[in-house]
Amino acid sequence: MSTLTREELWRELKAGKVGPLYLLFGPEDYLRDAAARAVADAALKGSPLREFNESSFDLISADVQHAIAAAEQMPMMGGRRVVFVTGFIRKHPRAPLPEADEEALVRYVTRPVETSTVIFVADNLDKRLKLSKTLLEVCQSVEFAELRDGELAAWARDRLKHLGAHAEERALRQAVALAGPSVRRVATELEKLATAALPGGQVTVELVDELVGRSRELSNFELSDHLIARDRRRALETLRKLLDDGAEPVMLLGLLASNFHRLALAKELMTRGAPEQEVFRVVNMPFSQRKEFLATARRADADELTRRIARIAAADLAIKTSLGGGGERGSRLQLEMLVCELSA
Repeated sequence: MSTLTREELWRELKAGKVGPLYLLFGPEDYLRDAAARAVADAALKGSPLREFNESSFDLISADVQHAIAAAEQMPMMGGRRVVFVTGFIRKHPRAPLPEADEEALVRYVTRPVETSTVIFVADNLDKRLKLSKTLLEVCQSVEFAELRDGELAAWARDRLKHLGAHAEERALRQAVALAGPSVRRVATELEKLATAALPGGQVTVELVDELVGRSRELSNFELSDHLIARDRRRALETLRKLLDDGAEPVMLLGLLASNFHRLALAKELMTRGAPEQEVFRVVNMPFSQRKEFLATARRADADELTRRIARIAAADLAIKTSLGGGGERGSRLQLEMLVCELSA
């Protein structure tokens, strides 16, 4: 089957068209997860026993045969069954999906049960794999890539309207610039802004600076600065504040990695004697943040920056593959361990 756009998927679901197989993949997890819920809602619309007709299986830990058995089971009280399947594309090359499990999934999706809707959800898709190729051929597939700035701004505008608030264009763009590119992060910040803007609902630039800028500034500079200064106590305090404010662990890792990459690049340029103007032609940085960034780069050691970038990448892999514990608790523990190690 051909890959659908997000809009085409919503139109089909609104028209009541629900198929037996869906493949939703890509890094934009907020919109992807919302689409998965929408497919399930459409499939189970009017079901009197929804809790008995809906199940989820993460194949990193669950038995693939149990997932297939659930998909082959007849729905209770008529209607359809919905089965969510994740973990079928492994991020860790040393722990691939066993060949027998892959073959079992291929056999099912080539002859799916028409009274079930199986929804495959993945962060990425290795299109070289037989299973990936088969899923793309037989499923209604939708890719959820990261939104471009214009798309994210349009989404944010609609989301604010849904929340009963509105913002001038400058305030909206600033909120997106500070919170993006993660739609989940933008959604969290918009909810805070809409609540703070009551009763009038007007989101201003000043409100954005007060509520949104703080978390991003902390993540981009304060946390990295504390790590470079080996100030473990303040680094952990900053991390916990960010997590308690609703920051996503993977987003924080991405911000840390990006910041350390920029610091490493700036350090290399400064070592060569490059003037500040050249540094900031290469390293994109708002003017108001340049002085603090340069001070942090001067304090940093080039070899140590390289080691820390590698360690952040390892922590990112551990969180995404649930090594050392999954879920919110496991992700938080991984981040705390990372901060302790980087500030040692």
